[in-house]
Amino acid sequence: MLRLALLAIALPFTPTLRAADIVVYGGTSAGVTAAIQAKRMGKTVVLVEPTKHVGGLTTGGLGWTDSGNKAVVGGISREFYRWVKKYYDDPTVWKYEKQADYKNYRKDEDAMWTFEPKVAEMILREMLAEAKVDLVEGERLDRAKGVTLDGKRIVSIAMESGKTYEGKMFIDATYEGDLMAAAKVSYTVGREANAKYDETLNGIARAWNKHNHRFVVKVDPYVKPGDPSSGLLHGIDKDLGREGDGDHRLQAFCFRMCMSNVAANRIPFPKPEGYDEAKYELLFRNFEAGDLRFPMKPDMMPNGKTDTNNNCAVSTDYIGQNHAYPEASYAEREKIIKEHEVYQKGLMWSLANHPRVPKTIRDQMAKWGLPKDEFEATGGWPHQIYVREARRMVSDYVHTESDCRRRKPTPQSVGMGSYNMDSHNCARYVTPEGFVQNEGDVQVSPGGPYQISYLSIVPKAAECPNLLVPVCVSSSHIAYGSIRMEPVFMVLGQSAATGAALAIDDGVPVQKVSYEKLKKQLLADKQVLEYQGGPGAKGVDAKKLAGIVLDDNDGKPTGDWAFSASTGHFIGNGYLHDGNEAKGKKSMRYTPKFDAAGKYEVFLHFSANANRATNVPVMVKSADGEKTITVNQRKAHGDTGFSLGTFAFEKGVAGYVEIRTTGTDGHVIADAVRFVEKK
Repeated sequence: MLRLALLAIALPFTPTLRAADIVVYGGTSAGVTAAIQAKRMGKTVVLVEPTKHVGGLTTGGLGWTDSGNKAVVGGISREFYRWVKKYYDDPTVWKYEKQADYKNYRKDEDAMWTFEPKVAEMILREMLAEAKVDLVEGERLDRAKGVTLDGKRIVSIAMESGKTYEGKMFIDATYEGDLMAAAKVSYTVGREANAKYDETLNGIARAWNKHNHRFVVKVDPYVKPGDPSSGLLHGIDKDLGREGDGDHRLQAFCFRMCMSNVAANRIPFPKPEGYDEAKYELLFRNFEAGDLRFPMKPDMMPNGKTDTNNNCAVSTDYIGQNHAYPEASYAEREKIIKEHEVYQKGLMWSLANHPRVPKTIRDQMAKWGLPKDEFEATGGWPHQIYVREARRMVSDYVHTESDCRRRKPTPQSVGMGSYNMDSHNCARYVTPEGFVQNEGDVQVSPGGPYQISYLSIVPKAAECPNLLVPVCVSSSHIAYGSIRMEPVFMVLGQSAATGAALAIDDGVPVQKVSYEKLKKQLLADKQVLEYQGGPGAKGVDAKKLAGIVLDDNDGKPTGDWAFSASTGHFIGNGYLHDGNEAKGKKSMRYTPKFDAAGKYEVFLHFSANANRATNVPVMVKSADGEKTITVNQRKAHGDTGFSLGTFAFEKGVAGYVEIRTTGTDGHVIADAVRFVEKK
């Protein structure tokens, strides 16, 4: 007996070793759908999640689904939102409000797109259990030496605990791309210059910050007002760089707080340990300069809860404090996350309590608090910070602004995106006039759904042959700003697992998977790979129209415009509309380029409907001067469009047509403008 005991002591420790056909690292929403699809494809799978939660942001507070065009959300992704709808169909789950009083519950729709965080996690866990997925939680990759390679192929991945997972195929479904990086796959961090991929919205972006998330009053940036020698306030950069150049900066992170306005389910905002009043000086000065906007965006979820997002000049985004995050060690990341938590908790406490915050704001804050029945282990605070971007793979195909705008064919579609090309602010700087301003906010519609390539979720052909990356996809900064929506991550997670299973079946690298086989399987599994338009939608091919046609993609927006294709007789794939809100703060400008001076008849194209505005002001600037024409968009004008008149234009880009929303009495449509030369 003693001999056996001594032998046991002498033997080296052998860490737990497990094997599966497909190993998914990262239990984000993409990781969940990847694991479920792998099981449906008949493969053994293990889903390894570093935390004690699954779903990432979907369960971490982002209940307001930024889905864009919901028609292109298919497969397991749509199944999840159908599960959400089924849950809220039950009147008994409405504890703090009536089902009929919640405006985003629509009885006749197949899916529901807003939800409480705990409900989302419950559903994803039920979906994983139903698929019999082997879920491992609380295991974090050893980033230094945890990836074993045979040449460029991953053999196994080891966790910090020593547990090791072997697989034929691996999927990195993390927000950070840690497995991808450890496997020596090419990637980038930060913003590319516009020139790199022939883009217009990438890189340093002062000019594009025309939306709500900026300073609209004059705020002094210096510690001692008016004294540059006193230094800059916290979070303001000394040197921003040139417009359009690339840099190391990331769009800001925040926590998507779930707040409650139900007194029985509300925890007052705590003053955090480490609160530093100096970090809110810009907030106080902004109020004192006259900006009295409510500095956050609380979108209502069921049962009196919210998904609270950043809004206005100083809000929940901790601008400029996350740039080191992607490459940071775990300990350094935890420090960055803690700093974000303290900042945001301090912001909420300040808004609710600080005497330099206007009483009108404090009164609005009085009805809000953290929910008692969400994130109970952390006092109502979300368990997941919003990593809006970290590493991005650089593959043989990089998805760019041109793909989002459909200005070129995108090969081998494995899913679709449609949300705005959306970047939150990346920095703060001092303007030439000597005031503080935010930089990096870009919100531009792609003009409709676009395809995402299989080549963007697999490494270069010369790199790792058994890894797929459905979250840190190969894309530019601004294109990722549109792709990075949770429904799209779910779609790409499913497609990645399908590609992995086919690679196993055919004994080929993931880069060599037959796209015809992949496409057939994805369509069979109800993925949407090509947009067909909404019910009854009818588009007109711009190439068949005479003259110079500028579609909605070609316009320059001010404010947020939403895409639609629900009402027919539009040009191209659809049209933009103002949502019948923020009147006077939204416009769309179309600037033609003429090869020669001359007279041109100008036609405005729009899809008419009863909910449109009857009094849309459209301003034409030409060599004749400026003229505003009022257009009734409830009246249809067929393929020809509505004639605004004939105008003289100089050669080049001297004139434009601008659709405005000021004083309008319904939805304003921005579809296309056409210029026909009069000879």
